[in-house]
Amino acid sequence: MSDNSNNVEKDEFSGTETTGHEWDGIKELDTPMPRWWLWTMYATIVWSIGYWIVMPAWPLVTDYTRGMIGYSSRGLLEQELAAAADAHSVDRAALVTMELSNVKSDQQTYQFALSGGKSAFAVNCSQCHGSGAQGAPGFPNLNDDDWLWGGSVDQIYETIKYGIRSDHEDTRIGDMPAFLDDELLEKDQISDVADYILSLSQSSQNEEAVMRGKEVYVENCASCHGDNAKGLREFGAPNLTDAIWFYGGDKATIVRTISKGRANVMPAWANRLDDVTIRQMTLFVHSLGGGE
Repeated sequence: MSDNSNNVEKDEFSGTETTGHEWDGIKELDTPMPRWWLWTMYATIVWSIGYWIVMPAWPLVTDYTRGMIGYSSRGLLEQELAAAADAHSVDRAALVTMELSNVKSDQQTYQFALSGGKSAFAVNCSQCHGSGAQGAPGFPNLNDDDWLWGGSVDQIYETIKYGIRSDHEDTRIGDMPAFLDDELLEKDQISDVADYILSLSQSSQNEEAVMRGKEVYVENCASCHGDNAKGLREFGAPNLTDAIWFYGGDKATIVRTISKGRANVMPAWANRLDDVTIRQMTLFVHSLGGGE
């Protein structure tokens, strides 16, 4: 038997044996891995086996291995949420039992309501009223002091809870008739009353149309919007004298509103949110600057 040890080639510079592999004149050295690296690798293998045993690790067809300690990130989250709910239980109880008009006098409960209301508004209301509650055509601005159904904290609460023209039995209902579609007025009459409405908040160039429109208004519109056109909140009829327009203040939009009517829907949040959240949103909306 021949001895192959004499055939082992060593690198002339480092004295390390080569593997016999060579690429373009470059020879691979057979350098052993450091001991610390090997022990680290062995430790990770041992650690992984222990992790598989102790922690949930392996997915199954309809479940997963629970591990010895039964750890669950979802369970931990539920515990944290329960702890947070317990921490606010006093504030929640106070918010439910106190009159809404008195909550502001209790700073701790009031701040709890505002912070929760801001979050609830962002999730449930900003899609229609805007992230800053600035509104959009057909969706009222909640920052001003112009309210269709009233801006007191109790009135806002009722609006949020029961909605407007919603499916709740206690919803508020106020319909704007379609005067042209329902053949209540002629086109010329609608044009005249639109000129009159514009004259209430800005100058009008057609005085004759304004005079004719005033007569049409008294006969057909004053019962909801009032003799002074400042609106009647029991019907949700807007103030027509303040140049704050729900859908738009140009004549074409006003004519369309009178001709076709308006019947937007405000959902009843009593069917979707708990009373604490509704009260929080109420106080947040009231705090925006337009609450009465």
